[in-house]
Amino acid sequence: MTHVDLNLLTTLDALLEENSVQAAADRLHLSAPAVSRALTRIRKSTGDDILVRTGRTMTPTPRALAIRDEVRALVERAGEVLAPNRVLDLAKLRRTFTIQGHDALVGVLYPALLATAVVEAPGIGLRFLPESPVDTPDLARGHVDVEVGSTIPTTSEISHEVVGHDELVAVFRADHPLAQDFTLDHFAAADHVTVSRRGRLRDGVDKALAEHGLRRRVVAALPTSAVALQAAAHSDTVVVVARRACARACEGLGLRTHALDLDLPAPPVVVAWPSRYDSDPAHAWLRGHCRSALA
Repeated sequence: MTHVDLNLLTTLDALLEENSVQAAADRLHLSAPAVSRALTRIRKSTGDDILVRTGRTMTPTPRALAIRDEVRALVERAGEVLAPNRVLDLAKLRRTFTIQGHDALVGVLYPALLATAVVEAPGIGLRFLPESPVDTPDLARGHVDVEVGSTIPTTSEISHEVVGHDELVAVFRADHPLAQDFTLDHFAAADHVTVSRRGRLRDGVDKALAEHGLRRRVVAALPTSAVALQAAAHSDTVVVVARRACARACEGLGLRTHALDLDLPAPPVVVAWPSRYDSDPAHAWLRGHCRSALA
């Protein structure tokens, strides 16, 4: 029977995930030369180059693409077979979790986790990151433990759960003219700001208004709901946000909210995580707290 070094599977999985010797080395906590030597052995074993240099990057070969999912499944299965079946001891848990997401949901999540999860497991750390203005592979690669938002993932590398739905409402300062006489016509006639990590000046509200023959003027696109609510509190601008997620911020700023008689979908509240953590007891425990906080 031919001897096969199963450690090469772990290295191959990292190389196919990162498409870079240095990035794979960082992920495996090895030196780049060590990973480079392992790649040479993998090439010899498979009879394929696996990764080829194209300019400053490395591109997987057709054979590499064909076996990538199988390699990932084998590595995950080996991890499950070799992992000890032990009860999670929260008092001894030492782990930093990275949570990325929409600022309004992070605003709800952080105080809840501080009051519950951190009390149960005082040795954990929580690192919160804002949404990126562009889509990144950080969640699929495991660089982020949990992502909270309204986007439902479509890749098998990411698991998710829809833990609830919210409602879009108009928000404005208490002495805004809309507070006395709110109609769709008056709402459309007001100056608006949008919340968009990509800087978009139009969204679903514009389409819904168009169905009523109305059009609004958007004076600015702001990156977070927190900034947009500050704008509404200190000007005559109006912003549309998720009611439940922004309730505490609106109350703190003395803002008024009003339901919208528009055909707008209820935004889902989605908790997503790398599929590789599906059976991780500590990660499942954290997800449970996220679910409770956001449901």
